[in-house]
Amino acid sequence: MKITHIRNATLIVEYGGKTFLIDPMLAEKGTYPPFPNSIRQDQNNPLVNLPISVEEIIDGVDAVVVTHLHLDHFDDAAKQALPKDIKMFVQNEEDAAAVKEAGFKNIEVLTQNTVFEGVELIKTKGEHGRGEILKRTGLVCGVAFKDKSEKTLYVAGDTVWYSAVEEEINTHKPDVIVVNGGDNQFLEGGSLVMGKEDIYQVFKAAPHAKIVSVHMEAVNHWTLSREELKSFINEKDMASNVFVPDDGEVYTF
Repeated sequence: MKITHIRNATLIVEYGGKTFLIDPMLAEKGTYPPFPNSIRQDQNNPLVNLPISVEEIIDGVDAVVVTHLHLDHFDDAAKQALPKDIKMFVQNEEDAAAVKEAGFKNIEVLTQNTVFEGVELIKTKGEHGRGEILKRTGLVCGVAFKDKSEKTLYVAGDTVWYSAVEEEINTHKPDVIVVNGGDNQFLEGGSLVMGKEDIYQVFKAAPHAKIVSVHMEAVNHWTLSREELKSFINEKDMASNVFVPDDGEVYTF
C-alpha cells in the first residue's frame, strides 16, 4: 500500500490496485472562518496550502471515503472539484442524503461487509470526543481496509482512544494504523481527536503496527504540534513504529 498524506485528514490510499481519496478538504489556505470557541480565532481555515494541486489529488481516484461531514473532512471545494459520478462511501444514511443533496449520484453506506472491486472496506467505530461534547460533534466512523495482496490498514478517523478502538485493533489486527492526532479541542470539552497519550495507547495495543499520525497543524483548533508529538515519540521509544508526516509525504508499506 502507498499512503500519501495530503493535509489535515485528507489522504490518498493506493491499496489493492485501487486509489481511494479519504476525507477531502481541498480549499485553498484561509478560505473558511476559524472554528469558533477555540484558539487561533485570528486564523482562517485551512491554515496551510495543499502540497499538490487539486487536479493532482483527484486524478486517478477510484472512490472517495468520507468518514463524516465536518468541514475539515468534506468541504465545499471538494464538492465542487470531485466528479459527481465518482463512487462515494459514507458512514450512514443521513450522510448519504447530504452527499446526494450536494449532487453526487453513486453513494454507498459503509457496513461490516462492504467490498469495492475486491477490496474490503469495513466500517469501524469511533467517538469524536468524550462525554457531553459528543452531543455537538456527532457520529463518526473509521475504515479497515483488507485485501489478500495487502497488509491490513486501519484508518481510525476522528476518534479519541476508547474501548471500541482497542476492540477494532484486536479484531482486525492491522499492520498499519492511521490516527488523527492533532488533539484538536474547543475551549472546553476536552480532546476531539487523539492526543499523544491516546497515540501511546494505540501503540501499546498494536506494538507491531506502523502508526501514522495525521490531522495536524491544519485547522485552527489544533493543540498538539508535530514537534511535540515527535519529542513524545522519542521519549516513549516509539520512533521505529510511529510516524508524523509532513503534508505531501508518502509512505509505502
